[in-house]
Formats: sequence, C-alpha cells, structure tokens
Amino acid sequence: MSLKERVYSVLVVSAAAKLNTALSPLMPEARFQPVKVVSSVSSAKRAWSERSYDCVIINSPLPDDDGTRFAVDVGTSKGAVVLLLVRSELYDDVRDKVLEHGVFTLSKPFSLATLGLALDWMESARERLRKLEKKTLSVEEKMEEIRLVNRAKWLLISELKMDEPQAHRYIEKQAMDRCVSKREIAEEIVKTYS
Repeated sequence: MSLKERVYSVLVVSAAAKLNTALSPLMPEARFQPVKVVSSVSSAKRAWSERSYDCVIINSPLPDDDGTRFAVDVGTSKGAVVLLLVRSELYDDVRDKVLEHGVFTLSKPFSLATLGLALDWMESARERLRKLEKKTLSVEEKMEEIRLVNRAKWLLISELKMDEPQAHRYIEKQAMDRCVSKREIAEEIVKTYS
C-alpha cells in the first residue's frame, strides 16, 4: 500500500466548535477515517478504551481537565501520535512536561496552514512508528522461536539423554531433511515429549 492510499484514524478531543469545524476540511475522508470528535477527557478515555487511533488531537483546556495527562498516557502507549494544542502563555511549561513522552505541542492561536503542516508531521511520525512496530514484532517472533527451540532441546536432553550440541544438531538436521523450519520441528518435539 502506498502512502497516498494510507488512511489514518483520528480522535479529536475538543470542546471548541470553531476548531472542530476548521479541522474538517483538513482531514478528507480519503486520508482520515474514522474521525471521532469528543468534547471532554472522560469521553476521550472511553473512546480510547474502545479502540486505538493513529492520531489524537487534544485542544486544551477541556471542560473536565487540561488534557495534558491524557496526552502523555496516549503518547506513551503504542502506536498513537499526539498533538496537544495549548494557549501561548502555557506553551513552554506544557511542552516541557510532554516532550519526553513524544507529544507534539502547538501554541494557540495558529493558522490553518500551520495546523495542516502539523497533520502532515503526525502522519510522518505515525509511519515511523509503524516501521518500528514491524521491527519489534519480527524480533519478538524470533525470540519466541528461540525459546521454543531451546525448550525442545532441553526435552531432547532430558528424554533422549542427548547433550546440548547433539540436540541442536538433531533439530537442525530434521529441519533440513524435511524442508521445514526449526520452529516446526521444535513444536513436534514439544508435543511429543510434553
């Protein structure tokens, strides 16, 4: 899938109807869907618990909170990119609090062009996170395979009285002779001797 075909889900947390209306043309359905708009942090937490979103835009302050804690929580969770919109007089303090958690901040007031650029940056950051997630997943899968093969080796050692090099060679040779992965051989060994 090319990046032009990629679609991003967005959670907008804003009680300001003016901003919500201004965001609409900046997020065409071809690139952003679903777009869920809520007006409080408590509603945002409910929406976040129901599903994850690629991008979260928080317009601070909100009726029930300033949104900073929610921004940090979402920013430190997997996969989401967060933009926190804050008043200019609070910008430096809020930015210092959320920066280390990967939360983008934008000082209000801002132009629609600036907001459009911020959305582009969020898309870019989300793509970078996607690549990192794929790498993490492949490393986790490899680690799981290593654990499974090691478990199979220890079963061969305990059940068939092989030593570790013999058990290792046995698994490798079986995999090569049968044209299957070491993981499949290990799974068979674990099934047989467990």
